[in-house]
Amino acid sequence: MNIAFFLTLKKDVAYLYDDYSIRQALEKMKYHGYSSIPIISRNGKYAGTVSEGDFLWYMLDESIEDTDGVSIYDAEDLMLKDIPHKNQYVSVRITASMDELFELAMNQNFVPVTDDEGVFIGIVTRKNVIRHFIDKQPAANILNQPKKL
Repeated sequence: MNIAFFLTLKKDVAYLYDDYSIRQALEKMKYHGYSSIPIISRNGKYAGTVSEGDFLWYMLDESIEDTDGVSIYDAEDLMLKDIPHKNQYVSVRITASMDELFELAMNQNFVPVTDDEGVFIGIVTRKNVIRHFIDKQPAANILNQPKKL
């Protein structure tokens, strides 16, 4: 089996550019309803993933260091690439093994996928991986499993 089987292409994925302001990033995340989202550079390379928690920790850390704190109005001038990412989502190459993909999917909501040059081409969601395994199971096996409370 190939990773491409699970891939949601870049054109169908919401992502951010690393030169976006924090405000732009938050607005796009809110619009799409995502709690984490991939970041790419303007030349298309995968640059990381940012989560709601990254924004919150950044604002908290900055307000501890600066008595004036960080307000939502500062979000227009602060750049996304300046935010540290606490939980880095590891990407895989499109040529990675299925074992590598499954290992990452267990710990990440999605796995960013790149080509051999690091250019972002899409994501594999944990949901798609789970759906694949459910679809492979005969319906009788799923229905006859004892229920765990």
